[in-house]
Amino acid sequence: MAPKISKADKKIAYDQKLCQLLDEYTQVLVAAADNVGSTQLQNIRRGLRGDSVVLMGKNTMMKRSIRIHAEKTGNNTILNLIPLLVGNVGLIFTKGDLKEVSEEVAKYKVGAPARVGLVAPIDVIVPPGNTGLDPSQTSFFQVLNIPTKINKGTVEIITPVELIKKGDKVGSSEAAPEVLDLTEDDLIEKFAMGVSMVTSLSLAISYPTLAAAPHMFINAYKNVLAVALETDYSFPQADKVKEYLADPSKFAVTAAPVAAGDSGPAPAAGGGAKEEEKKEEPAEESDDDMGFSLFD
Repeated sequence: MAPKISKADKKIAYDQKLCQLLDEYTQVLVAAADNVGSTQLQNIRRGLRGDSVVLMGKNTMMKRSIRIHAEKTGNNTILNLIPLLVGNVGLIFTKGDLKEVSEEVAKYKVGAPARVGLVAPIDVIVPPGNTGLDPSQTSFFQVLNIPTKINKGTVEIITPVELIKKGDKVGSSEAAPEVLDLTEDDLIEKFAMGVSMVTSLSLAISYPTLAAAPHMFINAYKNVLAVALETDYSFPQADKVKEYLADPSKFAVTAAPVAAGDSGPAPAAGGGAKEEEKKEEPAEESDDDMGFSLFD
């Protein structure tokens, strides 16, 4: 018969295991374990086996081990776990993708009956419909401000009634579960939207930022160029513009030469008539392409 392990030995073994996991893994999910049965927890452990480890325990013991380990190693980052260890929670240490781990845990989610004192993980809404209660119970619903009507001798709720509202607490060291559903494309889209807003605000109040700097340089160049065109002042980038405005023909596009053997029909017999001279019309210039770059 194996000797019985004392509580002190169990605490020492638990502390060593937690410290080992803190050193080995850099990602931790804090999972609420309210109403989670032993069979359900066992299925979760089996589903995460390979790159994730589920650790349950008393919050006071976990907090103490984390504080002592942070002092020994100097890794103060793990102290962010302490404020999250509230209520019935467990730690999931993983080396995989957090979103995939969260989705794997969600596969084992099952419904549980509501009990007094529990925190609802979702919104609890009573849908409209027949309650099966007799009309003498209408006063109960009136006190709760629930609209009802009498239908076929029973009380019927007319509109959906929200009983409990789900609330997510978000702090500097924690994030709502919805964050795990974000993809890289969502993050890029939100970042691009933020950059666009910063650029617009910077240009509106003339405050220089990295996002608005290219637009400010282009606008400044346009302003200086406009001054140079109206005055005798000039600079290298403006010389080409002035040259074009002075003599646009210099920038006319010449016609391509006609290839040999493609000179058109021969003159009529007995002719000697001179071939009609064709006057080349200068190509129409585009306002957008004046043959130079802004920074040539």
